[in-house]
Amino acid sequence: MDGGDVAMRLTVVGCAGSFPGPDSAASCYLVQAPFEGRTYSLVLDLGSGSFGVLQRHLDPREIDAIALSHLHADHCFDMSGLYVVGKYHPDGALPRIPVLAPEGADDFLTARYGREDADGMGAVFDFSDWRDESVTLGPFTVTSRRVVHPVPAYAMRVEAGGKVLVYSGDTAATPVLDDLAAGADVFLCEASFVDSQPNPPGIHLTGSEVGDSATAAGVGRVVVTHVPAWTDASEVVSDLKRTWSGPYELASPGLVVEV
Repeated sequence: MDGGDVAMRLTVVGCAGSFPGPDSAASCYLVQAPFEGRTYSLVLDLGSGSFGVLQRHLDPREIDAIALSHLHADHCFDMSGLYVVGKYHPDGALPRIPVLAPEGADDFLTARYGREDADGMGAVFDFSDWRDESVTLGPFTVTSRRVVHPVPAYAMRVEAGGKVLVYSGDTAATPVLDDLAAGADVFLCEASFVDSQPNPPGIHLTGSEVGDSATAAGVGRVVVTHVPAWTDASEVVSDLKRTWSGPYELASPGLVVEV
């Protein structure tokens, strides 16, 4: 990527909520920034169907690090495809890729793929558990906080060059997300539900709840993502606009946001 005034670049690889849709793979976001004379590439989530699309944007061997928000299929199951590339590429095995993930990710993902050796997926991925502390990955400082979802799930604050991107992962409304997103330049936030329907508690956000969080956090720009194929995205946007008056857009595959 070019330098200039861009501290980092977000590319939406997949943004379908809960499962791959007809027009998008499940969750996957490529975040890139200049680092030591090259471009450093951090992948946020690698959900079902996303690994093939990701290869339109970069060679898998150029992935520097991965951060997994949680261990639902639509956020992590394509780690299996990258594992195959990392272990069996004809040009040789890749160096182990750092992976930030919820506790137990190695065993969980190895079980989904099928154990081939004693190291499991640890042969390709260097797993580290999310902690309540910041981690440095190349040019990025990544801070995570556990949010509200049926399984352990984490939102992420990614900082580089004085700019801030916050990714909600999957969560219900929580002040934790508002605090993590405080002052963010870009707020990449899920909105799987609509206000007009009775929604189960403790799982996802509606568009209006995204707007509430963005307003409380004082973010610069909202990018709404994770809308399932069965949900009317225009209704999600209408809900958002009731509680958010700032800039926004709906995520779509290939969308590039310069931060």
